[in-house]
Amino acid sequence: MSAPAEAPSGSLVATEGGPPVDELADVTITGPSSDWLADFARRLVSERLAACGNIVPQIRSIYAWEGAVEDDDEALLILHTRESLVARIIERTNQEHPDETPQVLALPVVNVNSPYRRWLLDSTLEPGD
Repeated sequence: MSAPAEAPSGSLVATEGGPPVDELADVTITGPSSDWLADFARRLVSERLAACGNIVPQIRSIYAWEGAVEDDDEALLILHTRESLVARIIERTNQEHPDETPQVLALPVVNVNSPYRRWLLDSTLEPGD
């Protein structure tokens, strides 16, 4: 994969053809409450596993579980991080989340505001740390 081109301050950075930028990722995690997710996000940000966490305080989740269709109120956390840290976030989620099978999805970042990209990289652990 080729490295993304540097962009002038304030512009978007993208690689040709749309592969991830610096292998950045957004990770979504649902949880029982915005308070639980806020505490979890604070721990991850303080350990530099994520640069930022955004919380949507109430979502409605409809899903199949053990032969039934469930309909529950939950909250949603969106973490901004490096792709290289996703496995550690999944591991922590599996260790700490109250659900038996927590929802964790990682999505590649294809475009990013150049100054935000620099801040995110500066705010998270380097690969191998």
